Amino acid sequence: MTVAETRALVSRIADDIWNRGDLAVVDEVMAPKAKYHGPHMPNGTGDRESWRRAIAMYRTALPDSHVVFDELIACGEAVVVGRWSATGTQTAPLPGVASTGKRIAITGISVYRIAGGKIVETWEQLDLLGMWQQLGVVTLPGPGPA
Repeated sequence: MTVAETRALVSRIADDIWNRGDLAVVDEVMAPKAKYHGPHMPNGTGDRESWRRAIAMYRTALPDSHVVFDELIACGEAVVVGRWSATGTQTAPLPGVASTGKRIAITGISVYRIAGGKIVETWEQLDLLGMWQQLGVVTLPGPGPA
């Protein structure tokens, strides 16, 4: 694949899957035995189906979610989304979190490995602590005594 083709493939994650909610595109961009490494997965690793379920869960809880790939770098078989941002309003429960009606804005970094025209492995880090803070689930301690 050319650099332009790998960039276009990864861009479909934000455009088609997250922003349009077309979960069928998961099969078009990810290999059947693809691995996903990220905080959404039990024990930190999942497969294509567990990634699809995680996306469905977040899109249900945050139906107005919008993802932007702010910086996308392609080199060989790797595509790095050096910075992405996501926004949304929680209108339905997340696991362990009742619906809050609160709006969130988070950022993250993703690395995709591509082979045979599809994503075969993904590594993702995102600001889940910031999300939980914005939803009021986690409160960080304030400054100590003066």
